[in-house]
Amino acid sequence: MTEVNENQKYIVFQLKDEYYGVPVNVVGSIERIQRITRVPNTPSFIKGVINLRGVVTPIIDLRERFNMEPEEYSEQTRIIIVHLDGIDVGLIVDGANDVVDLNQDAIEPPPEVIGQVSVDYIKGVSKNDNRLLILLNLERVLSTEEMDKLASVN
Repeated sequence: MTEVNENQKYIVFQLKDEYYGVPVNVVGSIERIQRITRVPNTPSFIKGVINLRGVVTPIIDLRERFNMEPEEYSEQTRIIIVHLDGIDVGLIVDGANDVVDLNQDAIEPPPEVIGQVSVDYIKGVSKNDNRLLILLNLERVLSTEEMDKLASVN
């Protein structure tokens, strides 16, 4: 049996000077930053919720989740709405750049240390257009514990 080299599309976004990717098939939409209603008794990286087309959606600031220094939101700031385990979650990023096709063979396992993001949150890395693309493991970024907290916010 021969293996087929499959391409998968990834949404590329930026945090600080680093580029990250999440599979297109989990992304519902990319939104401009909007008013977020704070929810008490949640971790600080859970910024609150938004009402997105009638759906209450929890919002996570990925900079804070990855222990990066905070930055003021700008015109380029976006909320990437991802659908994971039946829950929609918004991820605040510095900017959503483009969509790329990555051959699965071009994805390497994560190195021991990469940027400021814990290796637990990384599925792999790939070179794309002379930049290193860090592919997030959303299941780890939004671990079961966090997903339970988000589900209770919904």
